[in-house]
Amino acid sequence: MSSTKSPVYIAGLGIVSPLGIGVETTLAALETNRTAVAPLRVFPVQQQPSLPVGQVEDLRGNSHLPRAHRLGLLAAKQAMEGNDCSLDAVIVGSTTGGISQTEELLAEKNEDAGLYQYHGLSTVAETIGEELHCTGELLSVSTACSSGTVAISMACKMLESGEAQWVLAGGVDSLCLLTYYGFHSLQLVDKKGSRPFDINREGMSVAEGAAFLLLTNQKPDDCHGVILGSGLSCDAYHGAAPHPEGIGARAAMQKAMDDAALSADAIDYINLHGTGTPENDLAESKAVRKLFSTLPPLSSIKGLSGHGLAASGAIEAVVSAICLKHNLLPANCGCEKADPECGLQPLASPTEQSVTTILSNSFGFGGNNACLVVSETEKTADPYEAESVPLSIVGKSCITGAGHTMDSMGRFFTLESMAGRLDLKIIAEQLPARSIRRMKRFSQMALALAAAAKTDSGIEQSPHAVFMGSGWGALSETWDFLDKLQTTQQQFPSPIDFVGSVHNSAAGQIAISHGATGPNITSSGGDYSFEQALRATEMFLETKTRFNTAFLLAADESHPEFTKLLDASAQKTDLAADGGGGLYLCRKAIPGKVSIKLSFYKKVSETVLEQMLASLGGTEQVQQKCAMILAGIPAAQETEGEEQLNAFMQATDIDVPVIHYRKFTGEFASASAVAAVMATQLLESGEIPAGKEVLILGFGKTQTAMQLSMQ
Repeated sequence: MSSTKSPVYIAGLGIVSPLGIGVETTLAALETNRTAVAPLRVFPVQQQPSLPVGQVEDLRGNSHLPRAHRLGLLAAKQAMEGNDCSLDAVIVGSTTGGISQTEELLAEKNEDAGLYQYHGLSTVAETIGEELHCTGELLSVSTACSSGTVAISMACKMLESGEAQWVLAGGVDSLCLLTYYGFHSLQLVDKKGSRPFDINREGMSVAEGAAFLLLTNQKPDDCHGVILGSGLSCDAYHGAAPHPEGIGARAAMQKAMDDAALSADAIDYINLHGTGTPENDLAESKAVRKLFSTLPPLSSIKGLSGHGLAASGAIEAVVSAICLKHNLLPANCGCEKADPECGLQPLASPTEQSVTTILSNSFGFGGNNACLVVSETEKTADPYEAESVPLSIVGKSCITGAGHTMDSMGRFFTLESMAGRLDLKIIAEQLPARSIRRMKRFSQMALALAAAAKTDSGIEQSPHAVFMGSGWGALSETWDFLDKLQTTQQQFPSPIDFVGSVHNSAAGQIAISHGATGPNITSSGGDYSFEQALRATEMFLETKTRFNTAFLLAADESHPEFTKLLDASAQKTDLAADGGGGLYLCRKAIPGKVSIKLSFYKKVSETVLEQMLASLGGTEQVQQKCAMILAGIPAAQETEGEEQLNAFMQATDIDVPVIHYRKFTGEFASASAVAAVMATQLLESGEIPAGKEVLILGFGKTQTAMQLSMQ
């Protein structure tokens, strides 16, 4: 269905970084061009001298909250100042979540599970949403150092299509032992401070910060700029290193300019990702020189601020808006002699110059690339093709304690439990041993799901994109990294465990294994992570013939120490359970195939039931179409979840089978991905009458609705 693509205006800015707190302080720091990178002070370390970092001084706020949450709240509130609006969504990019607090608790050997409640990445968005009274979508993305930019890109999709009117989007990460020692273990830290594109550069400076943009498709009185376009890609090359020719980076930049309907010569300034690591700077330089026959002014601000990881893209989006307003081009601090191999001449000093359009780059582990085009003026409204084409399931897979797909579904159809923790040898039995020799449970599970879904599809071609959900990510690698750090007095951190610990590590490995160079997004929404991954799929999977296929999957591992501390639902049972589900999707109507749709996703409020029913077409439509309900109620929200389910059944007055699928799968965050495979199997087997659908409903802190039906 064609309509007009709505412009995306920047109505508010919030920024907290080593450069200072707030827009004015940040502007002054950019003008003076004095690095904020300095020896670590925010927490003690045993190995001295400490490495230079970018840290936020005198951070205040609720002391019971982890550092990332305090950074995020401070920046979010700034962005909302002077804007009396009701938020439709809060989208946060993060890689660390509340791990700084978790590290302290583990060092104390504290086993009070209630104190670990802020560990999950999703809790940052939940905390900000609660503080700002957002009853809409609270979404969390984790794509390493491009996370903040991906969050903004997601907001743009929602606003351009008219699904939302006001969205707060950005990124946040805090300094912690995991990142401080992790990047050092990879020998990616410059002991003299980051010097992007300098001939003598030796690495990055790990930093922290937060930045948020209040975005809207309603032209505000005080407009800070317009997001004209965004572009995502994946290198599908290496877990921690960029493609040496910058192929993925170039693709993301080109996609952003294409989305903005601009040619390279329309870009007045490039905000380079520029971390200061030799390989990253060289790869980005090659990408830029391939795209731009005449190079515009360009620079990286990471010599000033350090690398704020998931926050960096959002910080630099705010900096881009500052540059537009004040006609300021920041200097590339730390670059005394430009590396001739890079072939760039970054700005040596802050420059006053008229600038109307900026390209801002963000690249991260797993080959995750994301770019934005930010301008002071909107472009002419262009036609927008609403993605009403269904998502067809052409392949499926699952892993539970009962085994792979057929064993698990066999248990389900005989009404037997499939809960448990499958032996890792069985999980990985169809994977090449060499490809997984350095991977632990989470990544092996994800790779097995993707491979099995592809095999089930019967399609030789691999999908173009990867969308993954996980409530907790790689628990084994995270635990092992921190445990080794503690037992060796912080002397021998594991670089392999560090790379594997990031939430998007598994999705990156899937992309490498299958050559998936399109969008690669990992969502981390707690018990609703699969639903968030489906949300991202619906936003970014194109209808174009070459780019309309994707893996959609979600998985979580049960860890002997971590799970009982982190997962409140797993604490309610003595049976350890984990697993996940995977789908091979095609954005195309395919007769005889099952379609899947996320119809509803919102935080619980007084009107949430009414809104959910409306999203499903109303009570009468539910009565006519629904043949079965798969209900997902996490054990930790059993009381309120049952009340919500009962309210739904009373409001619809339907008499259909209701299956509480967690009673079959066991308690783990990605159980709804297995439920999607259950529903697909029911429809394909003919158990559900033609013309009817299965509803997968989620209850608890959030209410969700997925519709599956045979086309």
